[in-house]
Amino acid sequence: MKKPLVGTFLALALLGAGAAPAIAVAGADTAPAGTTAASARPAAHVTAKAVDFAGTVALSNCSGSVVRMPASEPDDPALVLSNGHCIESGFPAAGEVIVDQPSSRSFGLLNSAGSRVGTLRASKIAYATMTDTDISLYQLTSTYQQIQSRYGIKALELNAAHPVQGTAIKVVSGYWKRIYSCNIDGFAYRLKEGEWTWKDSVRYTSSCNTIGGTSGSPVVDNTTGKVVAVNNTGNEDGQRCTDNNPCEVDENGQVTVREGINYAQETYGIVPCVGLDNKIDLGRAGCALPKP
Repeated sequence: MKKPLVGTFLALALLGAGAAPAIAVAGADTAPAGTTAASARPAAHVTAKAVDFAGTVALSNCSGSVVRMPASEPDDPALVLSNGHCIESGFPAAGEVIVDQPSSRSFGLLNSAGSRVGTLRASKIAYATMTDTDISLYQLTSTYQQIQSRYGIKALELNAAHPVQGTAIKVVSGYWKRIYSCNIDGFAYRLKEGEWTWKDSVRYTSSCNTIGGTSGSPVVDNTTGKVVAVNNTGNEDGQRCTDNNPCEVDENGQVTVREGINYAQETYGIVPCVGLDNKIDLGRAGCALPKP
């Protein structure tokens, strides 16, 4: 996993706190503030949406974003999306699922330029796991309408469809106020890192050279402006299936190690699991997220 960061010194040193699944590795095509499970996207001349920092948040150790489902209402309590390995209680164990755990965690809300404009607060961890995927969803004490009225910032929408190979994307880190640009290179049938295994992970092309602190960053489709995944890990040292060095495992059990390549977890599977009033409902039709 892209290691969560603790303290300014460690952050500046680009180090993570403690052993963790490899959080994204630093790098290439970045901009400062201011085959596979799906077929390749056909070439087309489209106008890309401007992707900026509006709606992203900085956690104490990671990145995240205020997100909405396609059917979310303005008066629903807002949700913040990040990684399961970014929650304040530490990494969930393999097989562990957290639902409706009280939390008063705070998040620094950013505007389009990457400036912090306010503080949002959680009421609970609505859902978190590192099993099959690496996600956390915090329910906030504010509604979408309250956030928009006070700060002029809209939530990012989760795309309800599986991401597509070849899609141009941006990984937007609220922690570092940094944007990484690349494409979806493909998908890993299984991505194994230490004790954790994730299904159908997004693999970036090499220019998304993410680093510690970018964990939990939304992965945004340049064309639609919607969130298709959440950034979570990368192979740092070329090791095989160890903490900070995930490996890909195909349907036949063949292992591939891609040193320096980074990954994200798809988010379309969250959409069927969120019901009325933005409540997590793991029993809804189509919901395949792991249950406690």
